[in-house]
Formats: sequence, structure tokens, C-alpha cells
Amino acid sequence: MSKQKIPFGPTYEEMLHPEKINPGVRQKALKALKENELDPVNLFNITWKDEYGKVRKIVLPKELTGVDANIVVMLGKDFPSGSHKVGPAYATLIEGCVDGEIIPGEHTILGPSTGNFGIGVSYICNLMGYKAVVIMPDNMSKERYERIKKYGAELDLTPGTESDVILTLQRTYELKKDPKNKPLAQFELLPNYRFHRYVTGNSAIEAVQGIGNGRIACFTSAPGSAGTIAAGDKIKRVFPECKVAALEPYECSTLATGGRGQHRIEGIGDKMCTLIHNVLNTDFVTLIHDDDCVKGLKVIHDGATVLEKMGVDGQLVHEMKDLFGVSGICNILGAIKMAKYLRLGPDDNVVTIATDSFDRYQSVLDDLETRYLETEDFVLERWANDIFWGADESHIYDFRKKEAKEQLFLQKEKDWLPFGYSKEYIDSLRNPEFWEKEAAKVEYYDNQIKEMR
Repeated sequence: MSKQKIPFGPTYEEMLHPEKINPGVRQKALKALKENELDPVNLFNITWKDEYGKVRKIVLPKELTGVDANIVVMLGKDFPSGSHKVGPAYATLIEGCVDGEIIPGEHTILGPSTGNFGIGVSYICNLMGYKAVVIMPDNMSKERYERIKKYGAELDLTPGTESDVILTLQRTYELKKDPKNKPLAQFELLPNYRFHRYVTGNSAIEAVQGIGNGRIACFTSAPGSAGTIAAGDKIKRVFPECKVAALEPYECSTLATGGRGQHRIEGIGDKMCTLIHNVLNTDFVTLIHDDDCVKGLKVIHDGATVLEKMGVDGQLVHEMKDLFGVSGICNILGAIKMAKYLRLGPDDNVVTIATDSFDRYQSVLDDLETRYLETEDFVLERWANDIFWGADESHIYDFRKKEAKEQLFLQKEKDWLPFGYSKEYIDSLRNPEFWEKEAAKVEYYDNQIKEMR
């Protein structure tokens, strides 16, 4: 394969440290981020860092969280395409290019998703010149479909909602029988793991510098593909005391209890233990009620008067208004619950993630309005008290014991043996060395990307 056919883009190291990008390219990228989102130089904006090299984050006001610990939320809204999912989409595509498995002009890219990863795939393929087909459930927020079509990808919709993502995998496996179709299978391909372990994990470590004791006591993340939670693997190597909590919808508690069910938290709770989820480092599984996340989003987006009444500074109320989506609120509620459960104090930091922002959830709030007779301030005040201040220590499952880990591995076997993975391969995931070897491949791919671009 000709080196000229490899699309250009950043290394993992450059996504973590954008200051290492060629200064001319970096300045062009920052300009394009504001002026032309479809300029391919935006690939060099795939980073958690702002133009000053600082991690984009917010430390939530304690008047909102009701806990002493510092809850630090990393913000995904300013990634190109509006979500950090563009990172693993790019990583999976560029590794396929490096390995010679994906060739421009020959292959169509498949993106199984419930939304943000599909948006990321459609965006990256637009920039890198690939035809893309996004396979996703047919009952997600309309903003997701609009964004995917805006970037030029085709939609292939399967029945159901977030909890029916298994149908998207089955459809992807059917489509990939055609050798021209190459799936960026976020639930099973390890570039997703590498991006978050290396880029998100190290960025999280930087994010707490100067906050509290500068360490991370807990990291909370709701697994969809279970890419983001891989950041916990890196955090634990730097802060061994850190506890990693996987968050699930109460209505679909597959990891915690093997439960199934429909829910409203788009982007998480997919009725499976994904192949790339390193369950060895999952300490707790915590359940969050789905409607609490939607109501919590309503409070933050439309409840300025209520938040100020709680004591939140008016300027901060304005800044928070559009920072989060439904899954971000889920992650925040999980962080509050874990801070209480772990008895964390004012020197302790809990880190979590806001995958996207409000721009793809107005239809979700419109639906909320149809389900509740009233959403005036007196209702939002009750919701705020119940959901944020009232978050308690219920439905937190301790997965640190061997038998608890075994439960997760058995779930993984149940989910992935039908897709052609051998028990021998799944058993290899029980070995910490497997994950260390996969993480170490970052250096190899970085060298190859630099050589080929």
C-alpha cells in the first residue's frame, strides 16, 4: 500500500499533548475549529486540551453536589463533532490504515453505535475521505440522526433503543461479510481502549493538578462501549488508591445483576459486558435511575432560578447550562453517590466525564415535558433536592472480590462467544499482562503514523 494513501492525523502522544504538534499545523487547526469544522486539519483538534494546553473541565459547585469532595468533570463538548467519541473513532480508523486493513477508495466504514460514536465515525470519515454507514437503533434522539447525516454518512437503523444495541452488532456482523465493509467496532476493537487509557487517563491525571490533594480518589464512568472507563486503568497506575466505578441504569443492570430492560440514558447500559472492558480494574458497579438523569439535565439547563436558590453562583449557573448531556448527568450522579459511599472529604477528588453537551438533547427534554404535567420552578426545585442532594448510597455493588469478577467474565463469555470469539481469547482477558501489552502498542502506532503521514 502506498504511503501517500494513508490519511494524515495526530499520534496518540499529540492527542494527549497538542503542544507537540507542529506549531503551524496547530494554529491552523485551532483556527479551523472555530471557522470550518469540515477542514481535515481538525483531526489535530482531537484532544481534551484547550488552546492553552489546559484540560477542559469544570469543578462542580458543592452547593449543587452536596458533598465535600471535589467533583471534577472533564468536558467533551469541544472535541470536533461535539463529543470525545471522535477520539476512539479516529484511533480505530487510523490503526486500520497503519495495519493495511483499511484502504481509501476501497473500503466502506461501518460504525455500530447508539449515537456519539456514530457521529464521530461519520465526522472522521468525512475528513479522511471514506464512505461511512452508521448502524444504530431507530429510537434515539433526532439530533443524533441529523448530525450523522450532516456529516455525509448513511444510516442503517435497527429496531429499539439504547438497550437494543445487540441488534446493531448483529447487523454489523451481517454487513461485514462483504469484504468491502470494514467495521470500526467500538465494543470489541482495542484502539478504543488505547485512546482512553492513554489520552483520557493521562488527561484526567493532569485535570486534578492544583485541586484538593492533587490525586484521584475515584473515577466514575458509565460503560457504553467501555472505552472511557479504560482511563481508570492509567489512573490506577499513578494513584493506586483510586476506585473505579462503572455506572449502569437501574432499569438495565446487566453488570450488577444480569438485568435487562429499556432505559432513557443514551450512550450507556447496552445489555452487555463489552469485550474491551477490563473488568479487573472495576471496583464498583453503581446503578442510576434513568429518569433522574433526564430530570437532572432539565434542572441544570432550565433551572437557573432554582440553582441560584441552592447557592450556586449565577455566573457558574450560566456556564453550566449547556455543558452536559444525559449520560454526563449520569456520571455526575454516580460521582456524588461514590463520594458519599467512600466518605470522601474536601481534599479528595472524584473525576468523571461529560461525553457530549446539551446540543443533542433538546428533543429529550421535549419528551420530558410531555411525560410530566408540570415542570415549573417549584417542580425543578424538588427534583434538584431529590436528585443531586438526595443521591444516596443505595444500589452500589462491590466488585473487588474474585467471585464478583468471575460474574463479569461469565457475562462477557455469554455476550461474545456468539460473535465468534473463542473461550481461550476471552480467558486471556483475565490476565493483567494482556491489557499492559495492548496499552504498550501506543508507541508502535505513533511511530507508524509519523512515518506514513
